[in-house]
Amino acid sequence: MGCSLHTDLANAPRPTVTVNGVVIPHEAIAFETQNHPARSPVAAWQAAARSLVVRELLLQEADRLGIAAAPECDDEGRSETPEEAMIRELIARTIVTPEPTDADCRRYYDRNRDKFRAPTIYEVAHILLSASRHDRASFETKRRDAEALIATLSRDPERFAAIAQAHSACPSSVEGGRLGQIVAGQTTPEFESALMRLAPGEMTRAPVETRYGFHIIRLDRCIAGEEVPFELAKGPIAEYLRAAAINQARALYVQMLVGHARIDGIQLDPGQHRREKETRLS
Repeated sequence: MGCSLHTDLANAPRPTVTVNGVVIPHEAIAFETQNHPARSPVAAWQAAARSLVVRELLLQEADRLGIAAAPECDDEGRSETPEEAMIRELIARTIVTPEPTDADCRRYYDRNRDKFRAPTIYEVAHILLSASRHDRASFETKRRDAEALIATLSRDPERFAAIAQAHSACPSSVEGGRLGQIVAGQTTPEFESALMRLAPGEMTRAPVETRYGFHIIRLDRCIAGEEVPFELAKGPIAEYLRAAAINQARALYVQMLVGHARIDGIQLDPGQHRREKETRLS
């Protein structure tokens, strides 16, 4: 955003934002905008204002309850501000969530079995003929070249490595086109889609077009991912459920504070303030 954002903000209408009569300074909101990328300066300013409103609500509540806390340091020696320490202590005292039980974890595991399966591993080789759509004539020539190579390999599949070394524009050419072991998500969508349709030992029958050009793909081996046993998954599941419960409780707590506060100059709806970056209450 930089200087242009601050210039735009200076020229934009800026209502006075107050929380129970306490003014949030315009300068503080303008500074906070750097933490809230948005489509427009006004949207960034509004997001920053909402964030500081929530922070002020929490500080006012901590002060009302007489909460004080010494700032703590993290492992890298960075220290909290006194205000951050107050908010941390407020949340620790006021938000209590139940620990997930084994039954909770088992229920989540059973409903999300796909998340607890090791990825399928594919051992793949390919030949890449580099081509760009910006050069139409060359692009079509490379397509025909790829089709010719597929025809040759259909007759003599043992030549795959030699042809890859001679023609492939991929660094894997020195390995005869072998990419080694890959999993879903490591290649382009077009490459992956073609790969998933192959059986072990099979080669694509037509060139596979991607942004890099034309590929001839051979699947050498497929190792199906095994399911992670519940006993190994239970720990990470409990951590996830614990964090989800805390986040939900924090959002409801902030929503309660908003409902009892007098806020002027900015609108906080039940959904927006939950998503603000600075409403992380830890």
